[in-house]
Amino acid sequence: MDIEGLIDKLLSSDEPSVRYKTLVNVLGEDPGSKVVRETREAIRKSPRAAALLSERDADGRVSRNPYSKWVGAHWVLATLADIGYPPGDASLVPLREQVYGWLFSEEHEKGIIEIEGRVRRCGSQEGNALFATLMLGLADERTDELARRLVKWQWPDGGWNCDRRPEAANSSCHESHIPLRALGLYARETGDRDAEAAAARTAEFFMKRRLYKRLSDGSVIHSDFVRLHYPTYWHYDVLVGLKSLAVAGYVRDKRCEDALDLLESKRLPDGGWPATGKYYKPYPPGKKTGAGPPSRVDWGPTGKKRMNEWVTADALYVLKEAGRL
Repeated sequence: MDIEGLIDKLLSSDEPSVRYKTLVNVLGEDPGSKVVRETREAIRKSPRAAALLSERDADGRVSRNPYSKWVGAHWVLATLADIGYPPGDASLVPLREQVYGWLFSEEHEKGIIEIEGRVRRCGSQEGNALFATLMLGLADERTDELARRLVKWQWPDGGWNCDRRPEAANSSCHESHIPLRALGLYARETGDRDAEAAAARTAEFFMKRRLYKRLSDGSVIHSDFVRLHYPTYWHYDVLVGLKSLAVAGYVRDKRCEDALDLLESKRLPDGGWPATGKYYKPYPPGKKTGAGPPSRVDWGPTGKKRMNEWVTADALYVLKEAGRL
């Protein structure tokens, strides 16, 4: 199937978030256009959005720790933001307050420590909250503070890491790709120069490694880095790395070419891309969760031979931003 046929297939998907990603991220449709506004409204009313929000109580909160994988308020907002849920929904404010209450709590801040000149923080946590509140139209002055904290805690090599071993001196790919995406978006929306410079340093961290290779010998850093997943949550792979670099404006750098070639090599005969791994176990709303990080949503097929629509829409976005479509 050629690219035009693949795009047509995604535009006819039953899932409005796939249609939205294709319209805006691949075809460049104006976010204010009628078709995009109607598609985002369909996301709001979709079964998957309803499933993500299914654990809210009468006060609009999820009665779990905000970071409870993958059903706490932190993950609900981050996922809604990624699928294109429309901004400005006041019913999401209680979830934002849960997340901000957690991130700005005294208990949480006590865990922010410096060892050997490096702040040991899971930058993905503040990064996801920053990205989600911007995308969902829920930003306030605390959102600016999240950006300032990420910039302040950035390691000398350009990323973040929560590893408390004194000898740990390299940033974590897992903890750095989400802040890259968030700070890139924040800089674009606010013009903040500090955030822009921080995102540039993080982009350099990834591009020096060609997104998935060791600096020492060019070998693959981890086998999961060259598999494709959706959602990735806090995990890193080559597609989500390219996606973050695209948001921040660096995906056309020549050092991304190896990763782009790898991504193109994974295209299936039917034209799409597969999800070759997943980080969740689906439990539909109303079903008690069991072993494994639970999701109230099943995000499509996993395997080497079947297209996953979310992976495919994101792959096309990356290739379009890289000038390969």
